[in-house]
Amino acid sequence: MADFVQNLDPSKLVLGGTALSFLLSPFAAPPYNLPIFLFGIYAQENTEGVQSLQTFTALLGISHFFDVLWMMNNEQQGFVKFMTVVLLLLKIPVFFAFGLTLRQRGAQFSGLGIRGGDLSGATVWSGAMPGGLGNGYQSLDEESVDARPAPKVGANPPPGPPPTGPFQV
Repeated sequence: MADFVQNLDPSKLVLGGTALSFLLSPFAAPPYNLPIFLFGIYAQENTEGVQSLQTFTALLGISHFFDVLWMMNNEQQGFVKFMTVVLLLLKIPVFFAFGLTLRQRGAQFSGLGIRGGDLSGATVWSGAMPGGLGNGYQSLDEESVDARPAPKVGANPPPGPPPTGPFQV
């Protein structure tokens, strides 16, 4: 599946989705698809901006569910319904292609806490210095490996007699 997604061209997919949603716009079809795909063209062309790409990918994924709800609540003629289903199915590879583009740009879905395939959660650097100091990353949920127990009361030996000699004050 990863090889299939890597071979997809996001610019052609979003352009095809824009053209199809434009052709469906005068008929009884979801009205939000054309603005989403137009925004997708902008997000795909803007190579420095990661936030617009994240927003488009999230909107595309959410609109997939809204399309299903819209089709259940509204009547369509045969050919228009077929083309709406084609647009709905086109959104799946577009979503995966833009998700891969996000991953290649080093972006994340910050609301979900997913950082480029890292699903283990937040970590804290706890050492792993050159020379064997520390033990590397540690999850925030774990107890500290370097935590030392508090000294017991009464475990310290009593202080010895004061030193004698010419240095006393």
